[in-house]
Amino acid sequence: MSLLVKIDRFLRHTQMPPTRFGRLVVNDPRLVGDLKNGRLPGPTIVARVDAFVATYHDENGLRDEVGV
Repeated sequence: MSLLVKIDRFLRHTQMPPTRFGRLVVNDPRLVGDLKNGRLPGPTIVARVDAFVATYHDENGLRDEVGV
């Protein structure tokens, strides 16, 4: 699953605005928009997104519901 698909699923299921997600994950409110416009994420960004999504799911009991 691509990083952008994973982020889109997360945002849909949590109803979190893309700018808030970017700010929380990498302190960049334009992250999601930039990715949609072709920005290529480095390994650090990919790791931070994966860690944030996993932690958020664990803390909020969403893992089974979201399927991410």
